Amino acid sequence: MRQLRYLPAVGSPYGVEVIDFAALRAMDTHRRRVLPQRPDFHVFALVGSGTGTHEADFHSYRLAEGSAIWVRPGMVHRWSDIDACDGPLVLFRPDFLSGFTAAGATTPACWHLDEQRLDLALLAAEHLGREHDTAASTPHRASPALLSHLLAALILRALPDTPARTDATRAGSRYTDVFRAYQGAVEEHFTHWHHVADYARALGYDVRTLTRATRAAAGTGAKTFLDQRILLEAKRLLAHTDLPVTGCARRLGFRDVGNFTTFFRRQAATPPAAWRAAYGAVDTRSVPPPPPAQTTLPAPYGA
Repeated sequence: MRQLRYLPAVGSPYGVEVIDFAALRAMDTHRRRVLPQRPDFHVFALVGSGTGTHEADFHSYRLAEGSAIWVRPGMVHRWSDIDACDGPLVLFRPDFLSGFTAAGATTPACWHLDEQRLDLALLAAEHLGREHDTAASTPHRASPALLSHLLAALILRALPDTPARTDATRAGSRYTDVFRAYQGAVEEHFTHWHHVADYARALGYDVRTLTRATRAAAGTGAKTFLDQRILLEAKRLLAHTDLPVTGCARRLGFRDVGNFTTFFRRQAATPPAAWRAAYGAVDTRSVPPPPPAQTTLPAPYGA
């Protein structure tokens, strides 16, 4: 599994970059896009035409006109087949766009836009692309704040309506802020804090407040949210690394491999070894070997 760092291309030093599927195909001559990769940045894409497939964290998605894809930092994904897809791809650093913590937690990796919403989203992406090109070609006209606002407008235009988003809006900013703090703490400490009470003490809230905030923002309780984050990382380690099960258990803060096995079996309805056997291999027989030191991929994809 390739770990990808965000490395801006020449002329794109603002934390955001706009390309398209055609450019990705042209620059990825070795087709490394079909292999599992784990970026430390966001990838937001719209399929304006064509069909294909995409995989993200063990889910396969059929792509067609109107598909929206949002790969968040840390996701393991691969562009299984985008040879016939056309549309914009926006790459951006996690700190470039704030205010979407709850949306990032509840939005799937892929969803579908109807014709009207797709047309508006593509217009928003085109506006962002033009401003990005202007910033790259005429630096004195560059405005990172404007780019950030245009990116936010694009994502807001494209986000699907979900019960969790509606509930979070009703709950108000207090619960949103509490959930953001909880999600950030979970992301930082889930490998060694396995109890909601640990987060409540660290953040200065009681467990009930964290549970209500998480349910309003993410549609699930605080404990379930935490368990699902641990489970997801366990699945990634089992499928995409050579760590033995005992090593995965230690990496995730389980002192005893039996406890880890019990946790995994309860959450995934299958033991860790069976999960690894089912999901731990990607067919790479038709993929050429990766290039040597130099790469022709866009800068963030070439790390």
